[in-house]
Amino acid sequence: MNQIINSLLEIDTYKFSMGQAIYHQFPSYTTTWSFKCRNNDVHFTHEMVEEIRSQIRAYCELKFDEEELQYLKGITWFKSSYIDFLRLWHPRYEDFTITEEGDCNLSIETRGTWLNTSMYEIPTLAIVNEVYFRMRYNYDELMDSFRRRLQTKCDRIVSGELNLGAFSEFGLRRRLSAEAQELAVRVLAEHKYPDSVFVGTSNVYLAKKYNVTPVGTMAHEWIMCIGQGNHKHNPAYSNWYALDHWVKEYGILNGTALTDAITTDCFLRDFQLTYATLFSGVRHDSGDPYEWGDKMIAHYESLGIDPKTKTLLFSDSLDFDRADKLRTYFKDRAKVAFGIGTYIANDTDVPALNIVMKTTECNGQDVAKISDVEGKGMCKNPEYIKYVQRCIDWRMSH
Repeated sequence: MNQIINSLLEIDTYKFSMGQAIYHQFPSYTTTWSFKCRNNDVHFTHEMVEEIRSQIRAYCELKFDEEELQYLKGITWFKSSYIDFLRLWHPRYEDFTITEEGDCNLSIETRGTWLNTSMYEIPTLAIVNEVYFRMRYNYDELMDSFRRRLQTKCDRIVSGELNLGAFSEFGLRRRLSAEAQELAVRVLAEHKYPDSVFVGTSNVYLAKKYNVTPVGTMAHEWIMCIGQGNHKHNPAYSNWYALDHWVKEYGILNGTALTDAITTDCFLRDFQLTYATLFSGVRHDSGDPYEWGDKMIAHYESLGIDPKTKTLLFSDSLDFDRADKLRTYFKDRAKVAFGIGTYIANDTDVPALNIVMKTTECNGQDVAKISDVEGKGMCKNPEYIKYVQRCIDWRMSH
């Protein structure tokens, strides 16, 4: 197969946003990341695993060139010190352990500094996806179905049948292929819509190539590692620590807070007037989106903040129809935006993979995500999950 990842910009924007803050504030933190395939009927052959190894080796040979670094330097919140670090940085194949184990016959773990291992998640998942779909199916037939479905999507928003407002493409980690994602971004960017605006993509490489906005702020790893990686911290206060360090790095810039790392209700205990004012909005990634949006609007109003000045960014399992309905429901009460992933980047005649790569340890200690719904977390130690839940329950009841 041809090389899948050809630039270190081929990564989600929030990896750079978090990466700069990690570089300045947590350069000594170490993490372990673990791959998981949530599909029950997926099996990776020996040939697939060997191809994945080969692709990750090729990825680890990449370095940033000066044109790429100058592009990053032009993004408002990136500092010269971090750009200079990236000038020297490259992935390390020695940080990867890839074996033919587990339910799907593929096990991937990365261990090392948080600075390094955080950057591996998205390219690894993109490689696994493309290898699987190219070697498991007739790829040309998949691309034909992808093109047909993409055209139908565009027709529906060009005609005004669906009105999404502001939306972005978030599909790099689960894309069918680099070719498919680039086609989607190019087609979406070249059209004009009556009541929809294609803002950009999480893929920095494609944002640069097609002159659209690179979109992304923070991920669950930021809250989990800061709140639980320091052994002195009570994990029920993970959001406070994470928000505090984010503001130290960015002030009022680059501020969309993720709410569900240890449940949204617990998040709201820390998202009080200062942070609710400084952050431009909040992102939904689990649970009922209507209940969540109503809860966030009520919270802003309780603080005396006009929710119409804040953005509700929805990013959980969206398609255009769901986005249209959510916008209709919330559009007169808050700013609404959507980050849409698999539906744009891997919509074909066969089901998409449901694969993830999550932080499972930080500084030698278990970390856990306690989402608003079951099944979205990943922790190797059930006892630690119970401990975090007890901490949250105690805080919420006192």
